[in-house]
Amino acid sequence: MKVLTIVCLALGLTIGAQAQIKKASLQAAGLTCAMCSNATLKSLQTLPFISKVDTDLDNTTFLLYFKPGAAVNVDQIQQKVDDAGFSVAKLVLTADFDGLKVEKDSHVPYAGNTLHFVNVKDQELKGETALTVIDKNFVTARQFKKYSAQTKMSCYQTGVMEDCCKPGGKQAAKRILHVTI
Repeated sequence: MKVLTIVCLALGLTIGAQAQIKKASLQAAGLTCAMCSNATLKSLQTLPFISKVDTDLDNTTFLLYFKPGAAVNVDQIQQKVDDAGFSVAKLVLTADFDGLKVEKDSHVPYAGNTLHFVNVKDQELKGETALTVIDKNFVTARQFKKYSAQTKMSCYQTGVMEDCCKPGGKQAAKRILHVTI
């Protein structure tokens, strides 16, 4: 059992070391003017893992580019948008995959995160792939309810792995990022 755990951990570290979330498209809700957009832009630029932010005012969208090798924290992105007085309407991450196999309701370690794939077909991800974040603070209440019906795992409601995947015992509360393709 210990050998299996060590092998799984080593594979996870190898995948994590090579994995990178490269960029994101963030649509903010509630922006009504250039000053609103500027406040959000300045807030996002303070995040240590962001190298550059471009704006598309027509679509109230921010294009976030991440520093190579930096761990991306989507909750910090969401918090910065909230701090500016707005909310996240949609967040699409672009990540580079090298033959990662995914299936519906699978949990996959990637780039320092645990990704939970909801409502996806069994497939192998290769090259740049767009992942839409579908957690509670990243979608509308209606969308959240729709995705809730597409998984039986409790982690979608809570956002943490606790009780979700370890039969016979609790696991430390680890954040899970729920995504769809």
